[in-house]
Amino acid sequence: MDYRKFLGKVESAVLPYFGGASVDAPSRRLRVSTPPAPGWWRFEVQGRTATAREPAGPEGLDGLPLVRGHLWGTRLVREGAVAEPVNLLPEEEPPRFSPVRARRWHDGSLVFEEVEFEGEAEGTARLMLEEGRTLAEVKAVPASLRAAFGYAVLEGASRALGIRFSPVEVRGQVLSVSEGGRPEAETRLRALASEREAHVRAVEARLRARPRHLERQSHGATRVERVLESAGARLLDTRRMGSERLEVTFGFMGERFISIVEADTLQVVDAGICLAGADRNVNLESLPSVIREAIEHDVLVITRHA
Repeated sequence: MDYRKFLGKVESAVLPYFGGASVDAPSRRLRVSTPPAPGWWRFEVQGRTATAREPAGPEGLDGLPLVRGHLWGTRLVREGAVAEPVNLLPEEEPPRFSPVRARRWHDGSLVFEEVEFEGEAEGTARLMLEEGRTLAEVKAVPASLRAAFGYAVLEGASRALGIRFSPVEVRGQVLSVSEGGRPEAETRLRALASEREAHVRAVEARLRARPRHLERQSHGATRVERVLESAGARLLDTRRMGSERLEVTFGFMGERFISIVEADTLQVVDAGICLAGADRNVNLESLPSVIREAIEHDVLVITRHA
């Protein structure tokens, strides 16, 4: 009798590993037995488990959706002022605002392909940023570069004011920031901070007023992971908050969100975004669709940060 058929077929696959407990092959998600450093690896795959064996060069990018844009930090800014994380950037950091090619991997993530040749516009944008000027009078600047410039201006204002932001919170104003400069950026960030403070006060008042129960049944991380996956999100972490609640950290649409939910029902207690007091009208499964709608309408305000 050949017992090898009971052990499962062992395959080899070159895949990009972005971090976390899993890696995505073209047709399925695999559990990583021992997480390696992020990068391209040759994995030994047995069943639904992948084991990193050795570093490898990129494979399987041809034919995947091509995404072009301009680099802002570790994000690729593309059409519509969308700023997505781009994974596996080269060790030598590309110049600010570099035009970049990336590919859409099978899990929806962007993976770096190459830096493209740049023209005069990228150098002009770098100079304008260094001198504290704007792009208001600069012609022939691609929309993605204007947006990347606006994000960079907001980033500088954010450090000075101590007000954090995520790109999805300011996407609708980023082009006006590229023309209005630092004053426009500071105005937007202060408005964002005011919205967050009002939301946090309201949530804290609701939590103090709500009666607490001693015993609840927890769904656990496995249940939370399945619920988020069904909604197109990825679980990053969970933390118990007594017997009643879970703090859930998840990735969605290139951003990181932190929400508090009931441990037994996964009903949202604090969405981590401003919902005008309607947090309890959604649960963890429906929350990603609410976030998507807020992003598409440029009204997202993130109220919980790590």
